[in-house]
Amino acid sequence: MCNLYKMRANVAEVGQLFGARADVGANFGEEVYPGYPGLVVAEGTARTMTWGFPLTLKGKQGQPLKPKAVNNAREDKLATPFWRDSFVKRRCLIPVTAWAEAEGQKGRMTRTWYSLAGAELFAVAGIWRPTHEWGDAYSMVMVEGCAQMADVHDRMPVVLAPDDWSRWLAAEPDEAFALCRPCPYPLTVERTDQAWVRSRGT
Repeated sequence: MCNLYKMRANVAEVGQLFGARADVGANFGEEVYPGYPGLVVAEGTARTMTWGFPLTLKGKQGQPLKPKAVNNAREDKLATPFWRDSFVKRRCLIPVTAWAEAEGQKGRMTRTWYSLAGAELFAVAGIWRPTHEWGDAYSMVMVEGCAQMADVHDRMPVVLAPDDWSRWLAAEPDEAFALCRPCPYPLTVERTDQAWVRSRGT
């Protein structure tokens, strides 16, 4: 599952590419982590939301704990109560430059980045909803990984072709669900020596 991605365009560039209004006050980092703000295109506007739906947790004594960010939505779970209303009513586009997966031995894992070959920016399928905890929040829709990912992970984000952007946003649920498939396009794979777990300020 994807727990880190980067998006290098600014909000004006995203708005222009996706034909959306740009929220000039949007504030987000180049690297996006669960529970932190990222840029999405929803309801005709490029704006920030928190990456991950909040899941309420309780401690051993029943005390409330900090919510967990559920940032990936499997396509085979979209009809379940946690995701269904958002999938039917509130789909969004997530602009992405590349997403990362952890590769290597436990404790020594490094970042392997995946991007759409020849594209500086592409769209991943997302869903969103308003939340009491974090305001508007979004999650990536995940499917079975394509062959280029088989040696690292068995799941990947739904990568949408430009011709499918409007269909994902506005089509009936059955038609939108048909877009949830492994990426048929070539990917660029960048293996690095960057530690998977590191300070987010570095």
